[in-house]
Amino acid sequence: MDLISKHNIVHRYEKRKLLIAVNCVAGLAIFFFGYDQGMMGSVNVSIDYGAYVMKYGHIDQEANAPQVVVDDSLLQGGIVSNSNPLLFAEELMRSRSRGCSFVNDGYSPFVWRFPIAFQIIPLLFLLAIVWFFPESPRWLVKVGREAEARYILGRLRGEDEYGLAEAEFQDIRNVAELEKKSGKLNSYFHMFWDVFPKSMGGGSSGKLHLGRRVQLVIWLQILQEWIGIAGVTIYANDIFNQAGYSVFKSRWIAGINDVFYMFSTLIAVFTLDRLGRRVTLYWGCVVMGISMFLAGGFSRLAQDNPNKAAQYGAAGAAFTFIFTAGFGATWLTVPWLYPAEIFPLQVRAKGNAWGVVGWSIGNGWTVLLLPTMFKNISEKTFYVFGACNAISIPIVWAFYPESNQRTLEEMDLLFAADSWWNWDAERTFARLKEENPDLVQAAQRHRSVVSGTEVGLPSVRKGSRGMSLVPGGEGDKGSPDGSDDNNEKEQVN
Repeated sequence: MDLISKHNIVHRYEKRKLLIAVNCVAGLAIFFFGYDQGMMGSVNVSIDYGAYVMKYGHIDQEANAPQVVVDDSLLQGGIVSNSNPLLFAEELMRSRSRGCSFVNDGYSPFVWRFPIAFQIIPLLFLLAIVWFFPESPRWLVKVGREAEARYILGRLRGEDEYGLAEAEFQDIRNVAELEKKSGKLNSYFHMFWDVFPKSMGGGSSGKLHLGRRVQLVIWLQILQEWIGIAGVTIYANDIFNQAGYSVFKSRWIAGINDVFYMFSTLIAVFTLDRLGRRVTLYWGCVVMGISMFLAGGFSRLAQDNPNKAAQYGAAGAAFTFIFTAGFGATWLTVPWLYPAEIFPLQVRAKGNAWGVVGWSIGNGWTVLLLPTMFKNISEKTFYVFGACNAISIPIVWAFYPESNQRTLEEMDLLFAADSWWNWDAERTFARLKEENPDLVQAAQRHRSVVSGTEVGLPSVRKGSRGMSLVPGGEGDKGSPDGSDDNNEKEQVN
């Protein structure tokens, strides 16, 4: 392949080795984002930055070690909010740059300037090696470089799976063609507005119900933040300090908690597909909800019983560890995985983007409110998080269909019901799957998921009743918005 540089690793490695190399680069990016979050956690509590540069607090000289006491909680909340990166990987490895705190007893600007400057090192390394890695096949197809895309897919899948690589290439090309033809209906605005009735300009996706899926991923991300992870992550130092540990020891314990957080994500590797998405969210809410209520209770006991503050504080700190591990094993993964599983191919990237919008809303909302909440209701903030965990269980049960072990065709059938209720979606899915068995077997036979003749989302193939889930597709001869009466009769009821 002369079109790709001879130094590109795609010529040297294939299949598993190539995937490992690409994942290593992705891991480096994750490391940087994780470092950035931990770095801002260190910067925000440094004396020079908090008391002299940003001036949102004063120095408490009576504490067992000098520390910044926040006076302007709104300003500090905004700073913390802006410090959170835009992808979930940033919460995966929250590295803490606490090692500079010994310089001039923590008063030196070096304490916060060095960690900020140090982050350029992994970025420079990433900039140096990224040129030797292949481009995304999907991007290559979009810009018309199909030969390169086909070659890279072939190297990723290997010569022994050439047929699968070719089918994947055809899917990508068909989806790219579909995006050009139906880009307006699949725009971010149309996806969001699709949830409204046709009388208000919505419903453009027909029985695909893209607007409903957008709302589900947005609110799942908002719930992810309100179940308590933002409070535990950002205020870990205060929680452990209240447990009776010194300022410096609290920071080290908070770092250990983050390490447990990282390793807890491995639990999802072994449980996520076995239990499914819904059950994973259920047991995560149970563990985290109980932990939040108990952490808040022990925190109150520590305040009311100063002579036993160390014992009660240690118990509260222990449940903080349990909460963090429970989150890493459950809610850290599912809200990011769910959008990739429920959206059709041609809008999957945009569906994931709507998930990030939900995360940004939830994260910014909670982080801006947290300083005020902790200041005014103190440990009762943990009760709010515990209540959010309890509320999340019936919400997931009622509105979020199970996506585990279901193909893209099956997901379209799953969301074909006009009702938002999960039980109606499952009932409609079972009926349509029984009536149209050919529709849900393409992926199992390693054939193209997107029909090359239809160039779009899969309509029901030969042997079906001629209905289509796609406005304007086979069996849908009406207007693109599905307003034709004949069109309505041919679509899924």
